[in-house]
This record gives sequence, structure tokens and C-alpha cells, in this order.
Amino acid sequence: MHDLVKAIGYLDQTGQNLIQRAFEFAQKAHDNQKRLSGEPYINHLTETAKTLTQLNLDAQTICAALLHDILEDTSISEKELQKEFGSEITFLVKGATKISRLRYETGKSAENFRRLFLAMAQDIRVVLIKLADRLHNMRTISYLKPADQHRITQETMEIYAPLANRLGINQIKDELEDLSFPILYPQEYKWLTEQIHHKYEDRIHYLKRVEPVISKELKEEHVKINQLDFRAKHHWSLFKKLQKYDMDFSKIYDLAAFRIIVPTIQDCYATLGVIHKLWKPLTGRIKDFIAMPKPNGYKSLHTTVFCLDGVITEFQIRTPQMHQENETGVAAHWAREETGKQSLPKSFKSNTLAWVEQLREWQKENLGSKEFFERLKIDFFKDRIFVFTPKGDVIDLPEGATPIDFAYRIHTDLGNQCIGVRVNTKMVALDEPLQNNDLVEILIQKNKKPSKNWLGFIKTSEAKKRIKQTLGLKRTLASGSKKYQFKIKAIDRTGLVKDIGNIFSRHKINIENLNTNQAKDGIFLIANFAIENKQKLKTLTQEIKRVRNVLEITTLALD
Repeated sequence: MHDLVKAIGYLDQTGQNLIQRAFEFAQKAHDNQKRLSGEPYINHLTETAKTLTQLNLDAQTICAALLHDILEDTSISEKELQKEFGSEITFLVKGATKISRLRYETGKSAENFRRLFLAMAQDIRVVLIKLADRLHNMRTISYLKPADQHRITQETMEIYAPLANRLGINQIKDELEDLSFPILYPQEYKWLTEQIHHKYEDRIHYLKRVEPVISKELKEEHVKINQLDFRAKHHWSLFKKLQKYDMDFSKIYDLAAFRIIVPTIQDCYATLGVIHKLWKPLTGRIKDFIAMPKPNGYKSLHTTVFCLDGVITEFQIRTPQMHQENETGVAAHWAREETGKQSLPKSFKSNTLAWVEQLREWQKENLGSKEFFERLKIDFFKDRIFVFTPKGDVIDLPEGATPIDFAYRIHTDLGNQCIGVRVNTKMVALDEPLQNNDLVEILIQKNKKPSKNWLGFIKTSEAKKRIKQTLGLKRTLASGSKKYQFKIKAIDRTGLVKDIGNIFSRHKINIENLNTNQAKDGIFLIANFAIENKQKLKTLTQEIKRVRNVLEITTLALD
């Protein structure tokens, strides 16, 4: 309890007294219980609580962490717990108890993890307790049988580490991954640790040579440094990055990198300027996560430069508040709101908690367990990309998402009416996967309906849901309609696609898909659509031929 007393110093005396009482209650209830390691069971509860103090969580959450196994592993009843600690702490303990009963089995986990995420939708603190509990269990996992180690570690890597990542709690995410790595991939872990031992030492020695140079320059520019240190890349993160570069260490520039913490945002950009004055940056390696934070709230400036002796070196620059939030994620924002020191920022609510709100929406839909879990795997656990609207707004999507997913993320009507897309000012196919930092412009036709074919390539569950809803209300093809394709040769100009789309709209014809190909002396616009009769097709062809810059039209029957 001594270490825990020191850790809860940020709380007022009332909160500290409550935690002391919870500790004594738990200690008595778990008296004579030991873990497989032989240590008293209360040690596990204390370590779980200490992890949550590092996130500066409230007294009720710390108490619930101390009591999280009391209903399952002792004779204490829910009624007794309620009488002793009230409804809020009892609610948190019950939620943590339900999650603790879940067992992960590949192919059989859907219903279990549906319960976990619905518990999180009710009160995110329940899952924060479970993350802290899992972290200490992973630290002591060597005492379990190999089969149990593998099952728990697989669950950790597939569910809990990605969950910590989505909540922005990097300190827990990184440790969970590094503890799981040697158990799930022992040979790869052995190879990596053998490879990096001397590389880390050489890198740290080099960074120590660079440190006085950057410190001196920042001092001369009157930029105060709160902290300047080196950050070694975590083992699992390094291994994943190496896989992208054919296991070539020479392409990893952040094996060990500088982390510079300065007082203000203005100082962050001033520091970036000083670094670039000293050393030339690599093209495309300057990342401004302050102006455009990651979906989990991460903020920092990153730059990679040709440093001393031409060695490529990464720098990360942030304020103390950013650093705290980057490590503790949603917990940092939640704690500030609870204490009244600062409300949740609008950007954090929209980027970080929007998916928690979506969980609540799914709860209302009464989804089946399998569908719920499939949505989770795609919408929440896949790697994320950032793309931009023409107005510069940042849209967060799972890796592999298409323009159709993008359109439905913004608005249902934009998705339904989509006929084409420009990515970075160039027309691309609707099934083309978007890439990080793409600028996406959706081209629409009013009163258009989505194509059933889109369901074959879109990635997000939200887009699939909206398309199915729309198609369930309206038929995409009228009775007797036939499918055709126009190949329209034209000289490109601003407004060309819009003018052609307006003609289809006037005739109430739905363009299923619109793509473009470059031609030697212009472009080809390729439009698929359905139409009721040949006379209407002839009229449509004549009107499009009269559009400015249209050179010729080739018609192909698809049915």
C-alpha cells in the first residue's frame, strides 16, 4: 500500500481515504489467497490500481481496480459491496467482473467481445480497469502453462493492444505488444533482439553527439527546453516496420530518435525551424500531427533530417500536455473533464470518442454477435489512414477504404449520389483504395441511387449499412431496363463531369459508376447506367454529344 499511497497524491484527502478503505476491504476479503507466483493476491490488485494512477484517474476508478475481483473470487456479495462503497463503484466492479469472465477462442469470440465493447459504451472506465488488469497479468504470465500463455497472449495482441491504441493509451499499448511478442513469435523475437543490440548502442552513442549541438542552437534562439531525450523504438513496432521494408535496418530512421518537449505550440514550430536551419529535411518526412492529430488524439511534430555526418535522424517535438495525452490518451482528457479543469476538446470528441458513440448506436441496432465482431475488426482494429476533403477536413478511415467509404463517412446522400471521384485532382475508380494524405473530391448526380455492386468492394460497415438501407427501399432497376455503357471521348475542362451528370439527372437515369482514362488527345469518360428504352437512349446520346468539349460517344450494351 505504501507505493499506492505515493501514487494517489494527486487526489484530495477524501479520495485518498476512500482508496485506503477499499485497499483494506480487498486485503481482508482476499486474505490467504495467493497467485501462481506465490505472491499475495492483493499485490495484483495494487499493481492494477497503480497503473490507473499513472493515468490520473478518479478515486472511484482506483477503488474499483482494487475491488475488481472481489465478486468473483471472494464471498463478498454485490449487496455488501453496494452497502460499503455505493452504486458507482459497484457498477464499475460488476462491469470489470463480466469482462474478466470472457474467454478468447478464435472463431468463438464474437459474443464475448460484443459484451466487452458494449460495456465500454456504457462507461469507458470499465475497460480502462480491464486494460490495467491485463497489463499486470501479462507481466506475470510466465507462471502459467504454455497453452494458457498462448491463449491469453493472442487475446492481448488481437483485442487489448489494439483497443489501447484506439483509446490513445500508448504506454499500455506498447508494453502489451512487447510482452506478447516473444510468446507468440519466439524465433522472430530472438532474431530481432540479436540484431538490434549493437545497433541501439551505436545509435545512442551518435545521438549523444548530436544533443549538445541542438541544445546550443535552441538556447541561442531563446527556445526553452523542458526535456530532451532519446526514444528507442519498441520491439514489436520495430518488427512490424521492418516487415514493410524487407527486414532492411538501413531503411529504419527512428530506431532511436530524439524527443524534444518544449513549453508551447509556438515553441514546437520554432524548434522545427531551428532543426531545419541546421540540417536539411528529407522530402515527405515532415509530419504535422499538431494541426492534424491522429484519430486517437496523438499530437506531435515529426521531422527526419540529414543530421551530423549525413546520418538520417528523426526528431519528435511536442508540449508537456501533448506528451501526457499521447501516453495516456482518453484517460487524460477524461480525468480533466472529471476534475473540471478542462472540458473535452471538440476535436478530441469528434476524432477519438466518435467510435465509442458508434458502439452505442450498434447497441440500439441489436446486432447479432457475429456481425458486431466483424464490424469491430474492420472499423476499429484495422490500421487507420487520414484523407482530406476539398475543404481540408481530416477524415479517419480503415486501411483499404475506398472513395465510397469516404463518401458515406461524410453523409449518406453524398454516398448515395456518388458517380465518380477525384483523388489528388485525378479521376480514379470507385473501388481504388485510398492512401494516407489523399485529397478526395466526390462527384455526384442528384437523386442517384447506390449500386449493389459497391457492396463487393467497400470496407466500412457504415457504408454497407447505408447502401443496404437505401436498396431495401428502392429498386435499382425498373422492370424492363437494360444496362449500357457510354465511352465518352472529350477534352477535359472544369465542370465537364457535372454537365454530363446533369443530363442524366434530367432524364432520371442512375449512373452506377463513372471512371476516366487518359487518351492521347483528351480523356475517356466511362459511364455505366440502366435505361428503359432505345428512344430514351438515343435522346440521351444526342444531348451529351452537344456538351462542350465532347468529341464522340461509343455505346455498349452490357446485358
